[in-house]
Amino acid sequence: MNSDSTHASSPVPALDLEPAARRITGLLDAIDDDRLGGPTPCPDYSVRELLAHLSGLAAAFRDAARKDLRASTAVPPDSARPVLDDEWRAVLPRRLEQVAAAWRSPAAWTGMTRAGGVELPGEVAGAVALDELVVHGWDLARSTGQPYEAGEAELHACAALLAPVDDDPDRGGIFGPPVLVPDDAPLLDRVIGLSGRRPDWRPRG
Repeated sequence: MNSDSTHASSPVPALDLEPAARRITGLLDAIDDDRLGGPTPCPDYSVRELLAHLSGLAAAFRDAARKDLRASTAVPPDSARPVLDDEWRAVLPRRLEQVAAAWRSPAAWTGMTRAGGVELPGEVAGAVALDELVVHGWDLARSTGQPYEAGEAELHACAALLAPVDDDPDRGGIFGPPVLVPDDAPLLDRVIGLSGRRPDWRPRG
């Protein structure tokens, strides 16, 4: 079998993380240092800590995609309060680019990997990575007064991941209780509600 036919038979990555990663990078220039202490929809995180969390999860899911199961994939995300790197304006965009590139590999979506100290199938880890980028991208935009949109395919994938199921209504305790959102609300609002956030959240002030 020649290389062309081998390539043609390779599985196509299930989801593309690049748009979600790129949207987050696009938010960063508008975040002045005086915004870093502001609140976010994540009650325990300021903007500074949300940025640090994004940087950490980008590194962790990059390594999970590569099956490079180092310390970054072993630590639960809530094990310690995230600390923002002094060089975050350079580090975070690079990590976001890397995580999107890592999940473009078909091999990332196969076999088993690890993220947050949990062993899970590659296809599940990829869906979780996308959800983290989409939802926390919304968190960051909403916290800093910036517009945010996401693609329909991304949002449907997030909704499928976040939806409670009969045999696991609290979704393993990973997500907060869903916030009720009207069935005819925009899909982004419904995804945000499923993640345990109020779609109408705004920083006070």
